[in-house]
Amino acid sequence: MAIKNKFPVAMGDVFPHGAFVVSDVEPVRDFDKSAPGRPVQQTDKESGLPVWSVSVLDADPEARRSDKTVTVKIAATHQPVPPEAAAGLPIRPVEFDGLTVTPYVQETGGRPRVAFSFRAAGMRAPGNHRPVPAKNQDAA
Repeated sequence: MAIKNKFPVAMGDVFPHGAFVVSDVEPVRDFDKSAPGRPVQQTDKESGLPVWSVSVLDADPEARRSDKTVTVKIAATHQPVPPEAAAGLPIRPVEFDGLTVTPYVQETGGRPRVAFSFRAAGMRAPGNHRPVPAKNQDAA
């Protein structure tokens, strides 16, 4: 099977109505390596880069309340900077480059459900397209 754990997805497939940054970009804590008073930032298993997280509001009016806000993790050398807020709005529209999703089973109140973990190579303001080269492309 070609799908291992995560697979690439288009921004428009995950957030067809757009997405908005609703938190600061923060380092992801590595709970296995951290100690009281000595936090250690998580590193990406593939690239070795530090991992950052940002909360994003899904603008889909049909999304369930529990699915309205999701976390996207970004592996980057430096803390990613969210796009500027749109004129007259307190929130910042965002698009993600190199977006991947990893489905997993989550137990909630004794009931299993499928949940998703999102990762991205970077974030930018909508319309500022900077393509991210696809990995493992076969030569034509």
